[in-house]
Amino acid sequence: MVEQFEREIGGKTLQIETGKLAGLADGAVTIRYGDTMLLVTAVMNNKPREGTDFFPLTIDFEERMYAAGKIPGGFFRREGRPSSEGTLTMRLTDRPLRPLFPKGMRNDVQVVITTLSADQENDPDFMAIIGASAALSISDIPFGGPIAGTRIGQIDGEYIINPTYEQRDESTLDVVVAGTKDAIVMVEAGANEVSEETLLEAMKLAQETNVEIIALQEEMVAKIGKEKRPYEAPELPEDVLTAVNEFAATRDWDIFAAAKDERAGLMDALRNETIEALGEKFEEDDIKAAVEAHTKSVIRNSILDDGKRPDGRKPDEIREISIEAGLIPRTHGSGLFTRGETQALTLLTLGSMGEQQRIDGIEPEDSKRYLHHYNFPPYSVGEARFMRGPSRRDIGHGALAERALMPVIPNEEDFPYTIRLVSEVLSSNGSSSMASTCGSTLALMDGGVPIKTPVAGVAMGLIKGDNGFQVLTDIAGMEDHYGDMDFKVAGTAEGITALQMDIKI
Repeated sequence: MVEQFEREIGGKTLQIETGKLAGLADGAVTIRYGDTMLLVTAVMNNKPREGTDFFPLTIDFEERMYAAGKIPGGFFRREGRPSSEGTLTMRLTDRPLRPLFPKGMRNDVQVVITTLSADQENDPDFMAIIGASAALSISDIPFGGPIAGTRIGQIDGEYIINPTYEQRDESTLDVVVAGTKDAIVMVEAGANEVSEETLLEAMKLAQETNVEIIALQEEMVAKIGKEKRPYEAPELPEDVLTAVNEFAATRDWDIFAAAKDERAGLMDALRNETIEALGEKFEEDDIKAAVEAHTKSVIRNSILDDGKRPDGRKPDEIREISIEAGLIPRTHGSGLFTRGETQALTLLTLGSMGEQQRIDGIEPEDSKRYLHHYNFPPYSVGEARFMRGPSRRDIGHGALAERALMPVIPNEEDFPYTIRLVSEVLSSNGSSSMASTCGSTLALMDGGVPIKTPVAGVAMGLIKGDNGFQVLTDIAGMEDHYGDMDFKVAGTAEGITALQMDIKI
């Protein structure tokens, strides 16, 4: 039976329909805003994936050129790997959804978003968040939603809900906010040196709009939602936790205070010693999980109770910074930015306007003259693995650093060149995307590009306990891994140019 649900959002009708397409999926909806239309499906495997210690959630965004009335380029005239914009949409959808699944879930869940129609006015990215949430919410897949996503722009001081591509070109602000009905869970923003107050007002308006869209999804669930499959999160036996806590207590801070390259070996040694000492009494997998839980608890409690971070810094203290420009001889510009154990080398290449990137996609944009590419080789974290081209993470981090510098890049009339920056992350212990942002400023200035003003960035974190919280400045990898928030912000001395926030609780 076909069911339609509608709401007026930002002066246009948001329509969600189910019951017509993809009937064998666990959940399926079509979502339409203007003439942009997506099919979103959600499916979960019945059995957990064996041998995994993470939640195997996959978000796929399938850009179909027929949606924009185009035939794909290339010899085969068929869609290939996702575009950068498609990859960014996958990440934008994944990030707010992932924390809302049950803790410890190991069943494969796949959400497939297919563009059926693209009207060249309304970006499908925020619709993908809403459609994925709706498909999951009406399905029998355990999910703690619904959530919604809204984009806010600003032209001449006036906020615009879900602006068109044309309006976004004129806007001083481009922020996408995803949230539940109670709280914001994700923010992705680019801005032209706006104030904190401006950004906060935009986030507030976006969240108010999200609440309206969530109410629409709740109507759907009440009318056609399936009963959720039973799921119980695995719990560690209390006696295992107690035994591991007692055994590991005397070894903790020698490990946590060590440099990153030493810490991995020390953690392996602690894990092996614990298994050897307690292996006859408890299961090995339970011991490994208990060691991880113990590590997380010790680090969080130390920060909350004593204000003591693993590397000895105060909560608001930044790691030692060093910079160097002009160190690579034949490039057009280069900058090396080092903050603690995180190091990024950014290289600049200038080309003619004819060397712009040509874009053949479903969006109206057909070329780019400013590019930033981010590479994260395995040696940057002391690992050896296959290198198979840029990952989704690489593309996302590159886009964040690119967005951070966009407001200060000279226009085509003043500087008629194509600008390409490549950031090579040489070592990483947190905040490598912000190191790439800082390195980009150095490389551009070294190459003589007349940027408006320097841009810098830093990653912030949050540890939240039962009776309080602690904000952390310049988080390291361990604090990101065990923390409750990853908040990256970049800007000039005048205002914010880019922001990315993910809440994990």
